[in-house]
Amino acid sequence: MEITQDPSSLLGAARSDRGFLASASDISNYKRIWARDGVICGLAALMDGNKSLIDTFKSTLETLASHQHELGHIPSNVHFKEDGKSEVSFGGLAGRVDTISWFIIGVCNYASHTGDRDFFKKMLPKIHKGFQLLKAWEFNNNYLIYVPRSGNWADEYITEGHIFYDQVLRLWAMRCVQRLDPTDSRQEEIETITSILEGNYKAGNYENPFHPKAYKSLENKPYWMASINPSGYQTMFDAFGNSIALLLGLGSVRFRESVINYSENLRATLPLNLLPAFWEPIKEGDKDWGLLTDNCKYEFRNHAYEFHNGGTWQMVNGFYGMALAEDFPDTSDNVLKEIRKLNSVEDYGYYENFNSETSAAIGIKYCTWSAAGEILVREYRNGKKLLI
Repeated sequence: MEITQDPSSLLGAARSDRGFLASASDISNYKRIWARDGVICGLAALMDGNKSLIDTFKSTLETLASHQHELGHIPSNVHFKEDGKSEVSFGGLAGRVDTISWFIIGVCNYASHTGDRDFFKKMLPKIHKGFQLLKAWEFNNNYLIYVPRSGNWADEYITEGHIFYDQVLRLWAMRCVQRLDPTDSRQEEIETITSILEGNYKAGNYENPFHPKAYKSLENKPYWMASINPSGYQTMFDAFGNSIALLLGLGSVRFRESVINYSENLRATLPLNLLPAFWEPIKEGDKDWGLLTDNCKYEFRNHAYEFHNGGTWQMVNGFYGMALAEDFPDTSDNVLKEIRKLNSVEDYGYYENFNSETSAAIGIKYCTWSAAGEILVREYRNGKKLLI
């Protein structure tokens, strides 16, 4: 299939019988069914409305569900060999935590959009098993999941501990299930987690902080903190976590506006006019440089302004653009315009990410979730909505 300026053409080119591939490029590591990539592409498929793409999303979810670990893990990816046998990975240097939440979000959105409640009921035992494992990963029953370094999409970055992105992602998953299968106990847990997130991840006067010593000295910043761990806060700006929080309406109106103001001021200072994954970049000589350079299985990619270390991802900006679509339509349109610019580089190469300083394309071509990010903003501006 020809890949064109219509991002759905790339999703079509990356279809397989077992689900979405991470890229249409002929690169073996990306010719797998990835949980995170597959669900994000599937959410875009639901918004796009193409039946063949929606069917591929269902196949993606079925592949992930059929390879769920007996303890509840959802695979990072599943690779099918030529003989039809599968190889399952639950992560590289650390297991992946966010795949469970993405899977649940995907199942609920698919069932809600298509009206296929039988599919949802079929998946409920797997959803419950995933939630049970996430609860176990709190370790101390504090309502906050503990995530190892490399345990989520930022798999070669330095965040670890009670990472905000993973908390809001689980909250989204819980809210989705509650919409389809409401229970009083889950609603109570949703309200408790919401209160804990709103109280602990920004400076203020929260009466019962998780880490009292660190909270007491926490600097007031206009966005949600990236993580809390036993050593204190990681205070860098996490665009993905903050974008999902905006999408969920977390925090007061005033604080959400402060997140958007910070984000818009940051966008205006960068040549690509889009948000970097994390900010500011960690540079050689910084205290965290060693943590960053040693955190890679094969080759170091997180040079300053690239990949997770300040690189710009169209996919991440897609979630930011979605979050702005209803209340800040002009800003959302501008985000969409800039995503389209990046996706069009090299005759619609849909690169994975870009260097935020030089604007150079980074990573692989024909990256499916780069196309998905564009579709999600476009369709949100057309009035469509995900299950939130």
